[in-house]
Amino acid sequence: MRSVAYVVAILAAAGIMYFIATSPDQRAADQVADTTEHHTASVSAAGSVSADAAIEDVSAESIVPEAEVKTASLTMNVPEMHCPFACYPSVKKNLEERDDVMAVELAPQKEEGVIDNPQVIVTYKEGFDAEQAIAMLEAAGFAGSTVVDQ
Repeated sequence: MRSVAYVVAILAAAGIMYFIATSPDQRAADQVADTTEHHTASVSAAGSVSADAAIEDVSAESIVPEAEVKTASLTMNVPEMHCPFACYPSVKKNLEERDDVMAVELAPQKEEGVIDNPQVIVTYKEGFDAEQAIAMLEAAGFAGSTVVDQ
């Protein structure tokens, strides 16, 4: 009977080691490496650009800054936001789906893990319409939301 328990423990350990070895971070790194190799190989096959130049080209594209965007922030009161584990992520997701919203943060709370101040700080770009954002939250089940500070 003890040998059966040992076999099960060994199989469980092997499974855990496999999942740790193939963590999402590693898979993402492998995909980036594969993409870079594919890009480099296709450029080299064309014979016009060296591998180093292709990698520098890809790196330069990711570093180029966007045009300067004017941002501002406002505080919204969301009285139906009761918990930081389901309600706040839903509010954050709904607001950040908008193109004119850059970030949504939970206002400071007195106690961690509990929402005692149901407010979020919204950082937005020009053209943000608070009334549309409030309507969007209301449609998601967060009725009674208002702008507290702009």
